[in-house]
Amino acid sequence: MNFVRSFSEWRRYRATCTELNKLTARELNDLGINRGDIPFVARKVTRA
Repeated sequence: MNFVRSFSEWRRYRATCTELNKLTARELNDLGINRGDIPFVARKVTRA
């Protein structure tokens, strides 16, 4: 069961990173993050 949960979290993490990376620098700035913060933000979101 733990493997399934971990895999699901990883897939959500990758999807979140992909979507955030599609945004322009201006759009990211409007959200209050920069490109270097994307992995941190994605991890935080997927574990919530």
